[in-house]
Amino acid sequence: MAVFVHATLSGVTADQYDALDKELQALPGDPFAGCLSHVCIATDSGVELFDLWESAEAVENFGAVMLPVAEMLGVPMSSGPPEKWEVHTYLVPGV
Repeated sequence: MAVFVHATLSGVTADQYDALDKELQALPGDPFAGCLSHVCIATDSGVELFDLWESAEAVENFGAVMLPVAEMLGVPMSSGPPEKWEVHTYLVPGV
């Protein structure tokens, strides 16, 4: 079942987010496997992430890869765990 995830990363700058994304993109394999949609919004206090994943397992697999890379880069992940919801309906208009 698809899972919607919302993460608030207080104190993370857009530049830090971009550096993390660049490192993840350079990893072998596909650390984003199972991600159906991703949106990052930079705010005055950090970044907000909104993701749609094909399963809870895909979310956990991504976290297992992403968190050590974020730690290596010094990207703060102290805002607490992301909020997660099971998706009732997922629609892509026009497809």
